[in-house]
Amino acid sequence: MVFASIANAIAELVHGDTLAIVPHHQTQYLRSLPSMKFCSECAHPVSLLVPPDDNRPRYVCKQCGVIHYQNPKMVVGSIPVWKQDGETRILLCKRAIEPRYGYWTLPAGFMENEETTTDAAIRETEEEAGAHIELHELFSLLNVPHVHQVHLFYRATLLDLNYAAGTESLDVQLFSETDIPWDEIAFPTVGHTLKFFFEDLARSREGGAFGFHSRDVMKSIRHIETD
Repeated sequence: MVFASIANAIAELVHGDTLAIVPHHQTQYLRSLPSMKFCSECAHPVSLLVPPDDNRPRYVCKQCGVIHYQNPKMVVGSIPVWKQDGETRILLCKRAIEPRYGYWTLPAGFMENEETTTDAAIRETEEEAGAHIELHELFSLLNVPHVHQVHLFYRATLLDLNYAAGTESLDVQLFSETDIPWDEIAFPTVGHTLKFFFEDLARSREGGAFGFHSRDVMKSIRHIETD
């Protein structure tokens, strides 16, 4: 009954196949909206329109009434740290997949259903770096709106040196701050997180503490590299 009432309201709104008029300020939103052709519930073609009581275009099925909301994906990872003889090093993975094949990154990936963010950080670290970690507090949160993602990184301590490259990594290595290949970092979110970490590390040596960091990354990798 709920689907039927929604479908009826949608039919009244669009008068057949005529789509709702999209306000000018939402044209950027439309350009960035991932494409969708068919309803995942009933396989009927979907229409792009503004549903009743909503304020932006959605993919809607006029057959069964389902509104397909598309929301940002969570990318979760860790900053695995190894301290020995007064030196602090971080574990990085060299990517074996696109995008950014051959570039270095922190172990991270898309969060799965039925996971917590801490579950995801530990799992991704094990899968990509074969590393066992003790997870600490959330360290950075980076919004990447142009690719519909939010990236989260937790501070972590390596429990041992028995790490190895997973199927998505070509290599896994420990790097000190001076040895990190800064020009070969895969993603801006990873670069920002590493800089935040080493800035906090320097403060901690003078009695400060590690904090929480947030940043909006508004440019694509292509635009950053050509600036």
